[in-house]
Amino acid sequence: MRENLRKKIIEICNLKIAKKGENVGLSFYAFFKNKNDQPEVLMEAARWWIETHQLDHFEKASKIRKMVEAGV
Repeated sequence: MRENLRKKIIEICNLKIAKKGENVGLSFYAFFKNKNDQPEVLMEAARWWIETHQLDHFEKASKIRKMVEAGV
């Protein structure tokens, strides 16, 4: 996964956790604006989320942050 996407995921996870607590859930769509202006990056996140790790649609932000920080 490209470095700027990793940073973006961690940033969004941190924001969501700060606002709603450790148990807040999110989907990979949370890392993008409502418009599809970065289709390649969106597909990279989707592949990581769905194909590589077979995650549910919603996962805890703390779990995703931990996985990304660990380089999983």
